Amino acid sequence: MHRILGHDTAISTFEHALRSKRMHHAWIISGPTGVGKCTLAREVASVLLDPEVGHDTIGQDGARTSRAARLLESASHPDLHIIDRTLAASSNNPRLRERKQMNIPLDLLRECVLGGRTSDGRIHEAAAYRTPSLAPAKVFIIDEAERLDLPGQNALLKTLEEPPPSTYLFLVTSRPERLLPTIWSRCQHVRLAPLDLDSMNAWVNAGDIDINIDELETILDFSDGSPGMAARAVRGGLSEWIPSLTPILTQLDCGEWSPEAATGMAERIDSWSKVVVKDNPKASKDAANRDGAEMMFRVMLQHVRRSLRRECDGHKLDRLCMTIDRIAEAEDQCAAGLNLKHVLEALAAEWTSMAANRS
Repeated sequence: MHRILGHDTAISTFEHALRSKRMHHAWIISGPTGVGKCTLAREVASVLLDPEVGHDTIGQDGARTSRAARLLESASHPDLHIIDRTLAASSNNPRLRERKQMNIPLDLLRECVLGGRTSDGRIHEAAAYRTPSLAPAKVFIIDEAERLDLPGQNALLKTLEEPPPSTYLFLVTSRPERLLPTIWSRCQHVRLAPLDLDSMNAWVNAGDIDINIDELETILDFSDGSPGMAARAVRGGLSEWIPSLTPILTQLDCGEWSPEAATGMAERIDSWSKVVVKDNPKASKDAANRDGAEMMFRVMLQHVRRSLRRECDGHKLDRLCMTIDRIAEAEDQCAAGLNLKHVLEALAAEWTSMAANRS
């Protein structure tokens, strides 16, 4: 079992649905990155798939000893299906396996959930319509559901409209606005908020990850209520390169463009990825670079938002909001596979220009 901190309202929503035997077949669990969305989905799945578990045990400490619990803990339960874009790397379809996947394409959904013919000509059985193997139900969790491409989202609609018996679908997303309105209308929605400071301190004290007392304030400030982000920041040594990044961002704030700005950002992302790959030899350099870029953009956004809270001039506020939008756009460009250094160079130039116009 996984203890879940700070999401009592969401847990109560699921417990009530389970207790009343009115559990909807499809749910969207949204919220910021790293706040426990997928963990919550897996906890609800464990109640649906393990008849020995009570409805009021979601997110509580305690060992489960049933066969189903052991299979769930090892992620090998045949009735729990977790789908994300990384599954493409183990697909039998070479078009999926050999392409760098930034999205969850329709072919992957057909292989793992929906069934039907994929682009390589294979015909797949619909896992969603199979009889459960061990449990009284089947559960499908689509992580980073905002990465579902448009054909995939449209294909998913039929399953949402005519759900197979004893089948539950959880769409986990930090960008719910990217899901089609027609998907929204067929799902129940639970939103997780960032954890408050007491919950974050409880998470730190639980000892799941070792945080040096000297970096605790920096890590908690950066995490903004996200245990997942805090854990990633510690593993990547974020507290060591934030101080060296601040002068670069301050220079951009002053409208002083320098060709070294983007280079300095790229060097810090590279140092991040080297740490990640060193600690986890199975991690790919590309994935580590994307992870480092996400951290970089998060630091940028927090830097600008702090300026936003201090600013009173309406014209300057508008420019700061434009800078936030431009950083978010750059993050999307990197997620879509554009050259990182080129994206950073363009961002630095536009940031400087917008800062100069605020003066």
